[in-house]
Amino acid sequence: MKLTYSIRKTVEEDAGSIASIFNYFVENSFASYETMKAGPDFYSKLRRASVDLPFYVVESAESRKVVGFGFLQPYRNRDTFRQTAEISYFILPEHTRRGLGTELLKRLEKDARENNITTLLANISSLNEQSLRFHRKNGFKRCGSFKRIGTKFGKEFDVIWMQKFLVVNQSSG
Repeated sequence: MKLTYSIRKTVEEDAGSIASIFNYFVENSFASYETMKAGPDFYSKLRRASVDLPFYVVESAESRKVVGFGFLQPYRNRDTFRQTAEISYFILPEHTRRGLGTELLKRLEKDARENNITTLLANISSLNEQSLRFHRKNGFKRCGSFKRIGTKFGKEFDVIWMQKFLVVNQSSG
């Protein structure tokens, strides 16, 4: 049986699901740099960080359960970088390898273009090979790294920065 999913804008009622998904990655992977679980104010912190940029959840059509989320946030939140955004997404492992990450990325890229964002940045742990592969497969190029700046689960890691340039449709008016 093929499962179906939808991507929709977040609502306040998604706060618990978003924190729960994030906490899975806090406790089990290098996808999150955090070592402490997110608390009840996590969703509102992400909402403030994403300002007026898109913030979505991925929901299973069958169970109506939120299984992932993704958002854009301004890079450095300074006017000189208004055309650049950081991208983040988390999808529970039992729902990966179904094209959801690619669909969520496409939606965020479309919205980025509509917001005149021409550059997307992703920072990824060097120990998160799945995410590095995903970004390479989807047109991101490595643009830099910080060596041995993080430690989680007793392992040191680099932070890899990847970048993707977007073509923004200019109106002819």
